[in-house]
Amino acid sequence: MRSRGSGTRLAAAGGTSSSGSAFMSRISALLLAMFATMATIYVASRLWQDAENRLHLIEEFERRNSQVKSAISVDDTLKIISCGEQRKKLAAVEMDLAAARQAGFVSKHSVKKEDDRSKKKLLAVIGIITTFGRKKNRDAIRKAWMPTGAALKKLEDEKGIVVRFVIGRSSNGGDSLDREIDRENVQTNDFIVLDGQVEAIEEAPKKTKLFFINAVEHWNAEFYVRVNDDVFVNIDALGATLSTHLDKPQVYIGCMKSGKVFSEPNHKWYEPDWWKFGDGKSSILRTFAHDDVSTGSWFIGLDAKHIDEGKFCCSSWSTGALCAAV
Repeated sequence: MRSRGSGTRLAAAGGTSSSGSAFMSRISALLLAMFATMATIYVASRLWQDAENRLHLIEEFERRNSQVKSAISVDDTLKIISCGEQRKKLAAVEMDLAAARQAGFVSKHSVKKEDDRSKKKLLAVIGIITTFGRKKNRDAIRKAWMPTGAALKKLEDEKGIVVRFVIGRSSNGGDSLDREIDRENVQTNDFIVLDGQVEAIEEAPKKTKLFFINAVEHWNAEFYVRVNDDVFVNIDALGATLSTHLDKPQVYIGCMKSGKVFSEPNHKWYEPDWWKFGDGKSSILRTFAHDDVSTGSWFIGLDAKHIDEGKFCCSSWSTGALCAAV
C-alpha cells in the first residue's frame, strides 16, 4: 500500500512539474504575443504617421504647385502670349525688310548716317531731277532761286531747306558724261549722284524712287520735294505753304491731275500698264512708265492725304504761285 501510495505521490509529484512547465510556456507565449502586438502597433503607428506626413507633403506640394500655376496663368501667361505676338510681328517685319532689300530699298549708310538723322528736323529736302547735257538749265536755276556755296548751307541752317540736283550714272560707267558731272559737282557741291542708277529716259520712275530713298537716308525732314530742272521755285513761298501742313502725319501735296490713262502706244503719256489702274491700290513701290504716275501710285498705296494745291501748278508766275515752268 505504501508502495502504491508512494508511487502515487511520485506520480502526483511528476504531474505537477509538467503542469508548471506548460504554465510557463503559456506565459512566455502570452508575453511574446503581447510583445509582438505592441511591436506591431508601434510599427503600424509609425507607418501611419509616415503615411500622414507623406500625405501632408503631397497636399502641400500640390497647393504650392497650384499657386505657381495660378500665378503663371494670370500674369506670366499674358506676358508669354504678348511675347509670342511680338515675335510674330517681328517675323513679319523681317520678311517685309527682306522683300524691301530685294526691291532695292537697302541703306548702305544707315549706321553712319544715324547721327545726321538725329539732328534737328528739316522742313524740306528738294531734289531737282536733271540729266546729262542740261548744265545751262542748272546754271539758270543757280542764278534764279537755288543758293550756291555758303548760302546753300545757310538756307539749310536757317530755313531748314536742302536743295540738290539729282542725277544717275552713264550706262558706259565712268565715261566723259560721268566725269563732266563729277567736275561740276566738285565746283558746286550741290548734287545727289545715284551711283547705282543708269541715267536714261525709261529709268526716270526708278530714279525718282531712289532719290526719295537717298533723301530719307541722309536727311530727317518733314517733306521731300521733287521738281524738274526746267522749273523755277519761289523758296520762301514754298516754305510758307509747307509749314501750313505740318499738322498732317501723311500728306501728298501737288498740282493733282486726273483723267484718262492713255493706252495708245503713240501717245506722249502712254502707259504700258494702263489696264492696272482703277482696279485697286498699289501695295508696293513699283514703277510705271512715267515718274509722275509712279509717284502718285506710291502715295495711293501709302494711304496719304492728297492735297490738290493750285500753287504747285508751275505754268506761270501768277500771284501766289510757288513755281513756274520754262
